[in-house]
Amino acid sequence: MNMNKAVFLDKDGTLIKDVPYNVDPEKIALFEDVPKGLKLVKEQGFKLIVVTNQAGVALGYFEEKAIEGVKQKIINLLKVYDITLDGFYYCPHHEKGQVKEYATTCICRKPEAGLLMQAASELSIDLSQSWMIGDILNDVEAGKKAGCKTILIDNGGETEWELTKDRTPDYTVNNFLEAANKIADYCAELA
Repeated sequence: MNMNKAVFLDKDGTLIKDVPYNVDPEKIALFEDVPKGLKLVKEQGFKLIVVTNQAGVALGYFEEKAIEGVKQKIINLLKVYDITLDGFYYCPHHEKGQVKEYATTCICRKPEAGLLMQAASELSIDLSQSWMIGDILNDVEAGKKAGCKTILIDNGGETEWELTKDRTPDYTVNNFLEAANKIADYCAELA
């Protein structure tokens, strides 16, 4: 079977500016360096897959169907730069949720690796050849648990800094373009 490699992308604080629990498409904006970084990653042959926790559903802040508008806005913002996503996976659960059907502990909520594992299964992804980029250590932990290399964008998103073996990134950078350059450099060393 032909396996693909992917870069898994956290959404809030990584691809787009973090507005807590936002589902208003008008408030969604890409970080300035994201398009250039995504193009660089795509040039290395990686699929681009968003993996995001959306606890606002479980907490009752918005309905699950609102996530579709967020996804569509991001797709439209990237289309301007001729960039397409290969997947968009989200977890609507939270163990302290107010909405009964979503108030659960699950395997898809980062730091668990369920979203990455689901994408890998559905899109034939070789996780050992893939990367996870995020702005908090829960993203790093999810990537490590899935067997990916990991990059933390240290932009102020992480506030707890509980470092363990699974929460220590392979690389720490200041912005998305630096993350993309790390991946490109890594690929060049393998070539």
